[in-house]
Amino acid sequence: MNLYDVYSLFDITPVKGKGSYIYDFKGREYLDFYGGHAVISIGHSHPHYVHKISAQLQELGFYSNSVINPLQQVLAGLLEITSGLKGYELFLINSGAEANENALKLASFYNNRTKVLALENCFHGRTSAAINVTNTASKHQAPINHGIDVTYVHFEDEKKMIDEIRSHQYAAIIIEVIQGVGGLDMISADLLDKIQIECEKSKTILIMDEIQCGYGRSGNFFAFQESSIRPDIITMAKGMGNGFPIGGILINARKMPPVKSQLGTTFGGNHLACAAGIAVLEVMQMEDLVENARAMGNRIKQLLHGLPLISKIKGQGLMLGAELEINAKIVREKLIYDHHVFTGSSHNPKIIRILPPLNITDKEVDIFVNKLETTLRSIS
Repeated sequence: MNLYDVYSLFDITPVKGKGSYIYDFKGREYLDFYGGHAVISIGHSHPHYVHKISAQLQELGFYSNSVINPLQQVLAGLLEITSGLKGYELFLINSGAEANENALKLASFYNNRTKVLALENCFHGRTSAAINVTNTASKHQAPINHGIDVTYVHFEDEKKMIDEIRSHQYAAIIIEVIQGVGGLDMISADLLDKIQIECEKSKTILIMDEIQCGYGRSGNFFAFQESSIRPDIITMAKGMGNGFPIGGILINARKMPPVKSQLGTTFGGNHLACAAGIAVLEVMQMEDLVENARAMGNRIKQLLHGLPLISKIKGQGLMLGAELEINAKIVREKLIYDHHVFTGSSHNPKIIRILPPLNITDKEVDIFVNKLETTLRSIS
C-alpha cells in the first residue's frame, strides 16, 4: 500500500533527537531551528519528558473520558500557575485545528450567530470550520468547507475591524497575535485592547489562536499577554505536548458556563497526553523557558541585523521571521542540505521562519547565525 501523497518532502530521514538537534539514519547531525512547526518546545527527548511519559505508559496509557482522570486536573492546575490566568476552564483535545473548531462552535452556541471575523493571511487549521476561516489556504478548501460566512480584515485596519465588530453580526473574531504561516506579522497590543471593548459591547466572542505563538514561544506564556485583554476563548496545541498530540481550549466559564454534551472527544486529555503536557509545563517552570525565549529571541534579532539579503526581522521571542530580498526557498535548501540546519517557510515566499526549542542557548544561536550568514554571503 502506498502512502497518500500529501507533502513535498526533504530527502532526510530523522531517527533520533536530542536537545536542539536531530540525527538521520547515517548519524548526521542537524540543528533544528524549526521544531516541526514550533512543536518542539522543551527540546527533543528531554530526560524529564521521556521519564514522565515512560512511567505513565507502564501504569495506564489510555481510557476514555467516561471516567475520572486526575491527570487532567493536575495539568489544568499547572497551566493556571504557569500562564498566570485565573477564571478559565480547560477542555482538552488532540490538535490545533480541533481546538479552533471547538472554539468557533462555542462562540456560536453563545450568541446564536454564524458569521466569523478573521485577519488577512491567517491560518487556523485544515479541518472544516478551521479551514473555512483560514485566509491563506483557499486552494485547500473543498466546496463543503464554504459553509461559514467569513469577513477578512487587515491586521492594521483598525477602523474596518472595529466597524465590523460593531455591526453585531459576528459569532466571533479569531486572531493570531503573531501570524505563523501568514508571515510573522503582529497585531498591536493597543488594537487588541480596543477589540476587546467592542467585543464586550456587541457580544462577539474574542478567540485568541495561541496554537503556534503560545506556550512561551513569544517570550510571554501567551502572546496576547503583551496587552491587558482577557480573551473569551484561548486555543492551544503545538508546543503543549512537545510532539505528543495534545490540544486544548481555555474558556471563560463565567461568560460561557459548561453545558454537558456541547463538546466531546474520545482521545482528548488521555493519560499519556496529560503526562506529556504536565512534563512540558514542569520543564518550562524548572528551566525558566518563557524568559529564555524572550532573551534568546532578542539576541537572534540583534545578530541578524545587518546580515546580507535580510530586509526585515519580524516576530517576537522565538517566533521570528527573517524577511529576505530574494525568495527564501534557495536559502532554506542550502541551509538544510549544505549546513544541516532546519528552518521553516511561510505564505510569504521571502520569509524564513525561525522556531527553535525554547531551551536553546547562546551556543546554538551562534551556530545558527554563523551558518545563515555563510549561506547568505554565498548567494549575495
